[in-house]
Amino acid sequence: MPTSITGKRVAFLATDGVEEVEYTEPRKAVENAGGTAELISIKDGAIQAVNHLDKAGTYPVDRLVKDAHVADYDALVLPGGVANPDFLRADPAAVRFVGDFVATGKPVAAICHGPWTLVEAGVVDGRTLTSWPSLRTDVTNAGATWVDEQVHVDGSLVTSRKPDDLPAFCDQLLAQVAA
Repeated sequence: MPTSITGKRVAFLATDGVEEVEYTEPRKAVENAGGTAELISIKDGAIQAVNHLDKAGTYPVDRLVKDAHVADYDALVLPGGVANPDFLRADPAAVRFVGDFVATGKPVAAICHGPWTLVEAGVVDGRTLTSWPSLRTDVTNAGATWVDEQVHVDGSLVTSRKPDDLPAFCDQLLAQVAA
């Protein structure tokens, strides 16, 4: 039987440069499992997704991160893309939201370059996670252990390396939200 997360709300924190499939596939998984997904961003209007470095679709923003409250959500997803997490980690409200979310112990799932925001929030020390391989030095310099795995779960933290890992990433995200 598929995992059900009916009644659960999942925040997706992203901005321009988000890797489209790393936003759309987990969002579809959440919605197909009965959950509600909300796109939170550092800018109003819509965000520009990419397919690697090429422009892809645009997606409407539901709420600005400065107006978002961790208590309103059951989980947080941090999609990757090279530019998206770099913009997010430079925004104090986004970094604070991620740090506050991790502190609650609620599920946080980050894929590809998404863990950069976790590093910036100072929440990976002593944790084990995976990411796009080029983040390995950043992750280890922040005090975490980096592993090369399709998906890694460390408590409430779910991480994956790349778009090819999305099926395992989405399964673990739903399992964490349902738990």
